[in-house]
Amino acid sequence: MNQFEKFSTAIPSIGIPKVDSPLQDLLVVTQNGELFNPSFTSDAESILVYDTPEYLESLAPGEKPLTFEMAGPRAKIYYDPTKIHCAIVTCGGLCPGTNDVIRALVLELHHFYKVRHIYGIRYGLQGFIPKYGHDMVDLTPEAVANIHSFGGTILSSSRGPQDVGEIVDALERLNIAILFAIGGDGTLKAVDRICDEITQRQLRISIIAIPKTIDNDIALVSRSFGFDTAVEVATEAIRSAHTEALGAPNGIGMVKLMGRYSGFITANATLALKDVNFVLIPESDFDIDGDYGLLACVRKRLTERGHAVILVAEGAGQKYFNKEDLPKDASGNVKPGDISDLLIRKIKDFFHENNIELNLKFIDPSYIIRSMPANYNDRIYCGYLGQNAVHAGMCGKTGMIVSLWHERYVHIPLKAAVGKHRQVQLDEPVWRSVLESTGQPPMKNPRTPEAGQGK
Repeated sequence: MNQFEKFSTAIPSIGIPKVDSPLQDLLVVTQNGELFNPSFTSDAESILVYDTPEYLESLAPGEKPLTFEMAGPRAKIYYDPTKIHCAIVTCGGLCPGTNDVIRALVLELHHFYKVRHIYGIRYGLQGFIPKYGHDMVDLTPEAVANIHSFGGTILSSSRGPQDVGEIVDALERLNIAILFAIGGDGTLKAVDRICDEITQRQLRISIIAIPKTIDNDIALVSRSFGFDTAVEVATEAIRSAHTEALGAPNGIGMVKLMGRYSGFITANATLALKDVNFVLIPESDFDIDGDYGLLACVRKRLTERGHAVILVAEGAGQKYFNKEDLPKDASGNVKPGDISDLLIRKIKDFFHENNIELNLKFIDPSYIIRSMPANYNDRIYCGYLGQNAVHAGMCGKTGMIVSLWHERYVHIPLKAAVGKHRQVQLDEPVWRSVLESTGQPPMKNPRTPEAGQGK
């Protein structure tokens, strides 16, 4: 997103909340033995989108700063909880913590709002389409009691577009009042289209999205669930690569991590275990060949230290691939070219041509990371996301995601986040710390007019 970009932060609603929240009965005992009800959050409570002095100084006289609506339980809700049906669907790739979010949604809906009809939609958005023949699952506290101990999603998942009209038809047939959708950027795009179809049909169905991406790259989401677990598991792969590199002459350990558009996992894993010498991410350009390119830098490193560890995000170095030749996934997204395969071939050829012994070991822990159960930190976070998603849905909000922003839980319109990606800012502390930890040079050759880059 551009600095201080302006956009609508208004959250759509399907009606005026008039029903007393059952959380009115949630009492707290003070140290003095007195009972009181924790305060509810109101729609008027908000948090600044941009909280820097530079932003506040940029506002015109009388201009109100951009704010996000605070998440949390409301005193009045829209639905009569005993008379509604809710559904949960998980889409896209696997991610640590998905089961924890499902569990938090079910427990909050059942125990605190007394919702008795909660359905799990199997295999992503396919589960709404009759031709696939997927059965629904009744989600009860008993059914989700232990699912947080397992990776993946008990509802299974799928990729690929489905007919929005058929999905909304299914929501009508099932009499679903609130749909909770857990997924990444592709899912958010689909959910946004579903919301538009619901609005066009003038239906009273609430859609609440919980953003899911290991890459931590969804716009306006400062941290996505599963990211903390991914970094933790990635450090074990780095530790193994470092051991392999030390175990042979001119040893190189290379690890590829997730990060199609951003290098958050790669950067943070580097900082968590400072055994990495070269970090390649989509945001930072680098050259492979030439006197100042990666190959020359790796050769210098091996000459001086005898070993090297290279950490590469899957989306790094895409300038070396023709986008038109790359395949697409089931959702229509262009898959990144295999940068690790290219680097391995380049490194081996370079050292062979220079008659230098080389021992290179490659590790790709991506599928291990994706399928791991969440660690304790992500589990706590998933609980907050699930609870706040239920609060939002029950009071009739729709077309929104639950997000953590400036350490507070907020409501963000789907349209503000769809199709945008967060990236590592090269002029901010995280990347600076990576450079300090690794000592890696720019790995860029001088620009020349012949390269078409100007004088």
